[in-house]
Amino acid sequence: MVLEEEWRNLHDTLEQIIDLITRRNADDSGSEWIESEDARKILGVSPKTWQNYRDKRIIPFSQIGRKIYVNRADIDAFLRKHRISARKDD
Repeated sequence: MVLEEEWRNLHDTLEQIIDLITRRNADDSGSEWIESEDARKILGVSPKTWQNYRDKRIIPFSQIGRKIYVNRADIDAFLRKHRISARKDD
């Protein structure tokens, strides 16, 4: 049964590829941390507004000493949540 053995080998290889892709996507998603100033610029808000966002915990962040870092996935989620869809004019 050479065909069955070839099928199993192909199946095992495909499972390994799927596993690698799944792990890579899990590792990549949300793994990018950016500095506070860069996050503020991406959002296009003033320093005061950015401070208010942090004070009110609108966007999660991490702080190490005086340095603040924001996960890119959290910024993307915030932007998606506040997205205004285009509307067709009647």
